[in-house]
Order: sequence, then structure tokens, then C-alpha cells
Amino acid sequence: MAPLPLLLQQSWQELQRVLFNIPLLLFLFLSLYLFKRIIRSKPNLPPSPPKLPIIGNLHQLGTLPHRSLQALSKKYGPVMFVYFGHAPTLVVSSADMAKEMVKTHDIVFSDRPKITAAKILLYGCRDIGFSPYGEYWRQVRKIIVLELLSLKRVQSFQYVREDEVAALVNKIRDSCLKKASVNLSELLIATSNNIVSRCIFGQKFEEEDGKNKFGQLSRRVMLIFTAFCLGDFFPSLGWVDVLTGVIPNMKALFKELDAFFDQVVEEHKTMKSEDGQANRRDFVGILLKLQKDGMLDFELTQDDLKAILLDMFVGGSDTTSTALEWAMAELIKNPYIMKRAQEEVRGAVGNKSKIDVNDIDRMDYLKCVINETLRLHPPLPLLLPRETSASVRFGGYNIPAKTRVYINAWAIQRDPAVWEKPEEFLPERFKDNPVDFRGQHYELFPFGGGRRGCPGITFGVASVEYVIANLLCWFDWGMPSAGVQGQDLDMSEVNGLSVPKKIPLHLIPTLHAS
Repeated sequence: MAPLPLLLQQSWQELQRVLFNIPLLLFLFLSLYLFKRIIRSKPNLPPSPPKLPIIGNLHQLGTLPHRSLQALSKKYGPVMFVYFGHAPTLVVSSADMAKEMVKTHDIVFSDRPKITAAKILLYGCRDIGFSPYGEYWRQVRKIIVLELLSLKRVQSFQYVREDEVAALVNKIRDSCLKKASVNLSELLIATSNNIVSRCIFGQKFEEEDGKNKFGQLSRRVMLIFTAFCLGDFFPSLGWVDVLTGVIPNMKALFKELDAFFDQVVEEHKTMKSEDGQANRRDFVGILLKLQKDGMLDFELTQDDLKAILLDMFVGGSDTTSTALEWAMAELIKNPYIMKRAQEEVRGAVGNKSKIDVNDIDRMDYLKCVINETLRLHPPLPLLLPRETSASVRFGGYNIPAKTRVYINAWAIQRDPAVWEKPEEFLPERFKDNPVDFRGQHYELFPFGGGRRGCPGITFGVASVEYVIANLLCWFDWGMPSAGVQGQDLDMSEVNGLSVPKKIPLHLIPTLHAS
């Protein structure tokens, strides 16, 4: 048994060791606590490519952003987080993620960023495309869906499509007699502009050279919407856009558009039909009548009306002509598909001198051609940007509020995990296939879906089907240059809000001998 002094000495030594280790233990516990706090507070963002100081990932966009972002998504995944300047941005590049966004989190993802072009050209974002998600947007969308773009209304404008396509066919016939080539891209743009112009404004506004005056303004809108605005990515540097001329150019274009719309609206207000009622069935007349009769649940100002009209014209004309141009280009490159489509169209029409809507309903292969065109060449490869209204758990990641969101429809529709031979033009893939482009099948998503899906699908597709059917029925088509049909056709793109062919489509038409 140890003497008491020795026990006390040992106890004191033990106590000293414990006391000496307390600061170390406290330090370890505190370090562990702080480490856990840091881990928990670190945002769980999706994978992101390395970014540069200040500009972030802007340098990786390239001249064709939908292609650049697809290449990045192959490396960093279908949900990717990038920084365009000071704008945090989510890029979605798979059908599954698009479905989760629209089906599960649609409300959170239904807002829009207020970009400079939309604020200036669209009366402070009072249109349907860029207006913030809320009561005003709901009311405007309700009017458009029920009063302007319903199936019944679209069918009522069939006479306009017939008139304008007949004029197109006559122009091409004249070229056949002269054995001359035609700039089909230019003709399709003019026809689309005229159809939309008559439906919206009641007239074509053609100039002496046959071009649609407002159609040219519309194309300028599409181009200027993609102009680089420093203020959209660096808000504190928005003043630079004034010095570079971007904002002055937008304001000058807005002034032209505003004067044009004021003229059109004033003409509609003063023009009366024979029975003294508000004049016509075009969109301006319909909106003015709803406004005058007090049939709206909210106040629709003249600026609101003009913003809606511009939105619908730009959205209805340029996307339609772009889809038509790509469809004809793909058919020229694939003559056996062209021949099969022509045989179906001509068989449905028979000996009649005019194609009617019932004939179109029997053209199943033609519809496959249109589906495949929209898959390979969506008119808006990057759908209009969305913005998160609140933070949200998405795809296993935490997405902050006020994050811009791009759905890369072009990448989704060329995804080899979904589509066999995704880079090839194969209309047969849609035979007996329930997948279509109306927003319910996320692997084919050219017009978006959910609350922010395009409300004008029926209107646009009616024009595309009718124009293509007539082009295939009455004419055979060839390339101006010698060689294999379509072999040397340039299929490169030019970037814009929509993405048309870089080189206009010049073809030689020949009257079909029935």
C-alpha cells in the first residue's frame, strides 16, 4: 500500500494532466463544431465549370450558346450552375430535370428576369412572355388562351393562311416559268409575316418591294434582343450600355414600334363596319372590344395592349418561318424523305386544285416530318430564361432565389440517352409514337411547358403544316448547284432569339406534273 503523500502526489499529477488537456479538448471540440457549421452553411450547388474573376463563365458561351452549354453539360452534368457576370444561372439539359422543374416546382421556376431589352421594348415587361409571374400575367394569359389563340379562333383564320399561301404558290410558279431559283428563306419569312400581320392587325403593311414593313421591324427586335447588354450581367455598369449605343438603339427601335402601334390602334378605334360595331376579327379589334365592353377583370392600358401585340407578332412570325426553313432544308438533304412526304401529300389532295384542312389531317408522315424538324431544330434552342422566385431543392441541389434558369431544349432533344441516332433526320421515329411537342413529353420540348409554356403552339403549327403541304404538293425541288441532291447544303446556324439558317435557302422549283 502506497504512502499517503505518494498517492496525493500521483493524484496531483493526474489532475495537472487533465487540466493541461482541457484547453486542447476545448479547441478540438470548437474546431469540430465550426467545421460542421461551415459544411452545413456551404451552399449545395450543382456542378460548375471553373470561372474567371469578374466575368465568371461568360467567356464559355461562344457564338452559339446552345451548343456551348451542351458541350459543358456533357462534362458537368444535366444540372449545371454557371455565373454570367454577377448573374447566377442554372442550365438544365435533360428531359428528367425539365420534367422535375415543370411538374414539381413549376411555380418557383415561373418568374422571368427583367432583362434590358424586354424592359425597353416591351413597355416595362407588360407582355405575356416577359411579365413577372403574378396576377397581371395570369389575367393576360387567360385572355390570350381563351380569346386570341383558342382552337376555334385559330381555325377562323384559315382563310388568311389560304390567301397568303396562294400568293406564295403563285410567286413560285412564276419562277418555275422563268426556270429561276428562288430565295425560299425570304419567301417563307414574308409569308409568315403576312399571315401573322393580318391575324393581329387586319392588314399586311406591304411596301413597294413586297416586303412586310412590320416584319422588318420584328426581325430587328429578334436581333436586338440578343445584343450584349453589360447591365444584364453587371448591374452597376448599366451606364456603359448607353455609351456603347446599345440602349440608344433599343430606344430608337422602340420609338418606331410605338408609333406604328399607336397608328394601328387608332385606325381600329375609328374604323367601323357596316353595322356600326367595332370593326374586325383581328387581334387588335378583339382586344379593343373586350376593353370597351368591360369584359376584362383588370385594366388593360394601351401600353399593355401594345406590349401583348408585339409579343405575339414576334413570337408568331419568326419562329414559324424558322421552322419552315429548317424543314425544307432537311427535306432537300434527304431526298428519299422528301419523296415519301410528297407522295403522301399528293395522295391526300388527289385531283383537287386546293388543299383544305381535312387533307392535312390525313398527312400522318408530314406531321412526323414536322415533329422531327422541331426536335433537331427547335426555333428557340434556349427557351426564354426563367428566374427562381424563392430558394428551392432541385435535382438534389439547393438553388438560390433570383437564379436565372435556361432550359436547353436543343441539348435535350439531341440526347443520345433518349433518342436513337439523335443527330440524324429520321421522321419515322415518330410513327405510332405518342411523343409530341405540346409540352407533355419532356424529351421533345421546343415550346416549353407548364405555366410558362408557349400559348401559341396551335396557331404556329397550323401555318407550318399548311405551308409545307403546299410546297410539297405543287412543286418538285432541287439545288441550284450540280451534284447530289442536298449534299453541299450548308446547315450552319446564326444566333438570335430564334436560330435560323446562316445561309438562306436558295432552291430551284419545278411545277409538278400531275
